[in-house]
Amino acid sequence: MMVFVMHLALGGCLKAPPVRYGLTADTGGHIAYIMEAAVAQAAMPEIERISIVTRRFDDPTLGADHDRATEKIGDRITINRIGTANTAYLEKEALLADRPAFLAALHAHLASLPRRPDAIHAHFADAAEIAMAVRERWGIPFVYTPHALGIDKRAQQVGDDGLDVRITEERAAIAAADAIIVSTRDEADRQIAAYGVADAASRLHCLSPGAPSRPAGRGVGVIDALEAMLVDPGKPIVLAIARPVRKKNLAALVRAYAATPALMEQANLVILAGQQDDGRCSAEECEVIAELRRLCADPALQGHVALPVRHDEADVEALYRRAAGGGVFVNPALHEPFGLTLVEAAAAGVPVVATRHGGPSEIITTVGHGLLVDPRDEGAIAAACLAIVSDAALHRRLAAAARAHASRYSWANYATGSVSIYAGLRRMPSLLASDIDNTLTGCTAGAAAFAAWSRTRELGYVVATGRSFAMAREILTQWRLPEPDAFIVDVGTRIMLRTPGGGWHEWDDYAVALDRDWDRPAVVAALAPLDLTAQPHETEGPHKLSFFGDATDAATIRTALTAAGLAARVVFSHGELIDVLAPHAGKAAAIATYAARNGLSLADCIAAGDSGNDIDMLEACGHAIVVGNAGAELDGLTLRAGLNRVRGRHATGVMEGLAAIGIVPPVREMMAA
Repeated sequence: MMVFVMHLALGGCLKAPPVRYGLTADTGGHIAYIMEAAVAQAAMPEIERISIVTRRFDDPTLGADHDRATEKIGDRITINRIGTANTAYLEKEALLADRPAFLAALHAHLASLPRRPDAIHAHFADAAEIAMAVRERWGIPFVYTPHALGIDKRAQQVGDDGLDVRITEERAAIAAADAIIVSTRDEADRQIAAYGVADAASRLHCLSPGAPSRPAGRGVGVIDALEAMLVDPGKPIVLAIARPVRKKNLAALVRAYAATPALMEQANLVILAGQQDDGRCSAEECEVIAELRRLCADPALQGHVALPVRHDEADVEALYRRAAGGGVFVNPALHEPFGLTLVEAAAAGVPVVATRHGGPSEIITTVGHGLLVDPRDEGAIAAACLAIVSDAALHRRLAAAARAHASRYSWANYATGSVSIYAGLRRMPSLLASDIDNTLTGCTAGAAAFAAWSRTRELGYVVATGRSFAMAREILTQWRLPEPDAFIVDVGTRIMLRTPGGGWHEWDDYAVALDRDWDRPAVVAALAPLDLTAQPHETEGPHKLSFFGDATDAATIRTALTAAGLAARVVFSHGELIDVLAPHAGKAAAIATYAARNGLSLADCIAAGDSGNDIDMLEACGHAIVVGNAGAELDGLTLRAGLNRVRGRHATGVMEGLAAIGIVPPVREMMAA
């Protein structure tokens, strides 16, 4: 089966290449990670489609692309932007208030898809929170990639006032994710472990990303501008590329360079610190840029340092090529979760000097193309840079290691590993929830086959019916069908559980939960003026009113309840039955509650049915069987992965569906009795 993957990222300016990295505080390495991952994954034969889902906003200064609902990147990749009432661009910290609206819009987007994703890959904890809610409703498993973790930021004293909330969200994401993908063993063995989630290690996968792909060319002219900025532009360059935030420690690099005349004699310093000419920098970015400009304004540095105000991807590629000619790339961050620029430098054959805190130590150990330093020791930073640019033999050795071992960081390898993880999240269903009338009944041979299978089944089994508990048991007996592990009766308004002595009792906790938002007397009063024919009194219950009528009557009831401002579910089935339920009731809700009691989700369930009162469970469960004799009420069900419309009628169709899912061996087609 082909895999449909959804990458989910809320923050930043995510668009088809070329991307202006540094355009906003959140348009950084995770954008490159997502784009490169998607392109590499789309090349895998197992991939059917990749959807990159992000937030839609309208800000002319950031480009019109971000207000497009859909942007096609390749044959199997699209960016899908989810809009809310707030059309402004929001920084990461401001996204919190908009998350509920984003989630509601994402639910609507998922409901509109002809096929739902097999897995969601959530980037950062805010996306993981959204993915948790999606899994609860749609049963879609999710993978979490943190990119950077708050506890480690705090340990390196690079955090801010929002870290407490962030750490809480990260802990929840780690605990909830079906799988966690990180880039380094340090993240896996130390950083994730710091959150104290007992079983996290069993779901952890370390997959290192590859180097970002960059277009060749002269870009916006940074290379040309160096001719004017530098006294001797032919000298090797000490190159740094990072967002202008304090944790990247760029000012320390300038001070280290300025304090080392021998390094100034050997090389020029070039720093790409975001897009400084768009007026969108955060307060922290503005402070860092101001400090960098103040340091670079030192007369002693004039003609030796270049701090371009803007650049694009082609400029980055050109500067790496320039640095390969005797220069060095520097990452002096106080802490670096991974260090994608170091992998990029390796791919370009550039020796590096990097912080010893975080992912760079693993990268340099693997590739062997540089030196590690304490980022708070400015003398050590300068000494390492000078050692490389002043020693041609050392430079050649490190550059050769870069070229020889850069391929150890490969997006192709990442794609192979990640797609395997996504596919592995598919679990064999653990619970069958089946309607009774005209689904299990109606075919004696099929009922007998179902009963025979049930005697040896390993799958959990419940019935979900519109009938009362007593009538459900009576009909199962008449058709010699097995009693289930639990009864969901009265259109999902009651759950009956076995007692230790072999009897049955109603699950009171579920009944209490249905009281929420349900005003039965008000509903009765709102419907009293309507010309409705009530079903027998015994069909009613605390959370259910029942009538006879057609589709027009059902629509009239919905209109009356809406006009009265009352919450309820109106279910029309079998062409003549109308049930008005508590708003949180229904077969799907009851199945989800029972499944959760057994450590399962709706994704682990199979629903089988034939009529309108089965629609919610057929839509919500991970797998669904629509039997061949299903009524026209089910014609509108959206085709999706996991939905099986079988030819077999009644229980024969249920067995055919179980065979299609792989629960039972293929069965000989039986004729209805």
